[in-house]
Amino acid sequence: MESLTSRMQAVQSPIIPVVGELIKNSPGTISLGQGVVYYNPPPEAREFLAKFFAEPANNLYKSVEGIPPLLTVLAGKLQAFNGIEINRENCIVVTAGSNMGFMNAILAITNPGDEIILNTPYYFNHEMAIAMAGCRAVLVATDENYQLRPEAIAQAITPKTRAVVTISPNNPTGVVYSEAALRQVNRICSVQRSCAEGTRGIYHISDEAYEYFTYNGVKHVSPGAFGSSSEYTISLFSLSKAYGFASWRIGYMVIPKHLFVAIKKVQDTILICPPVISQYAALGALQAKEEYLKSNIGAIAQVRQLVLDSLNHLQGLCSITPANGAFYFFLKVNTQMDAFELVKRLIQEHKVAVIPGTTFGMNDGCYLRVAYGALQKETAKEGIERLVQGLETIVRS
Repeated sequence: MESLTSRMQAVQSPIIPVVGELIKNSPGTISLGQGVVYYNPPPEAREFLAKFFAEPANNLYKSVEGIPPLLTVLAGKLQAFNGIEINRENCIVVTAGSNMGFMNAILAITNPGDEIILNTPYYFNHEMAIAMAGCRAVLVATDENYQLRPEAIAQAITPKTRAVVTISPNNPTGVVYSEAALRQVNRICSVQRSCAEGTRGIYHISDEAYEYFTYNGVKHVSPGAFGSSSEYTISLFSLSKAYGFASWRIGYMVIPKHLFVAIKKVQDTILICPPVISQYAALGALQAKEEYLKSNIGAIAQVRQLVLDSLNHLQGLCSITPANGAFYFFLKVNTQMDAFELVKRLIQEHKVAVIPGTTFGMNDGCYLRVAYGALQKETAKEGIERLVQGLETIVRS
């Protein structure tokens, strides 16, 4: 029996259900844990469900890569917002969330034993996918502000390296990577490909699930828009965050055309096709007026400021890195306490939940991810006050 489970024994357990169980056992806990938004999909998403039900053949399988009307709308969005042109060198594949897009990419470009470079702190599902594929995550530390260190990325490359992964805006830190740094990553991948001399080159996997969530005038940048990057850039997107689509499971990826057959094999095996009813809902959501995103993300920006103001009371107790994206802050707590033990005590003694930094690969110190997108202002205010008070009580005691 052990041999049948050995592959999965190397994969960390998802932390969200673990923290969820702790919350369930402490009624009244306010969660600053899971990375979701507080608001619902736009009404246009529900309206388009009528179009789905009006077509009798929609109970059948559809195209592996997504229904044509959705692909057309996504191509327009990519051109207008991301500066990514869909042409003969690339294509779109709709997925059941961007996590699936990442798994598709890893299975398409690797063999067991290959290496994928992750910048720490990493997104835990990325590390888990790499382990599931029988590959190795090579960890490269970001700087003191969680920004990329391109020179360190370049030094981490070996003959087994297949991809460099970036997430901007970032989960779990909330930082936004500069255009200059992302261009350097693309150049690293491009140079490696041109020097490969018959061996396999390196891809830049760019996770952009939080593309709309930027603050203080900071702009999102898509590496897939840089020059001739179509050959080696894999861009991942999601409706889960900006459109309140978490349970609808719709994401999409822009991939080099030469990966299309491999990724179709993966997706057909695991999924056959993205849920068609969800694709219709996505088609509707993308018709929503600009005000939908502007007002909802504007409300999250107000919560962000409230959270930041409260966290600033922890100066000296925690290091709080400036973060102009996503809906996270990543705290380094000045304590020798184990991060998960601190999380448990915050839930059990102060009725507030956050996520331990260990699940993001941060084992040298005590780190916490604070998520603020899921809460209305008053609840967020109460939750962050509990967190501040809890940290002051526990850490200083």
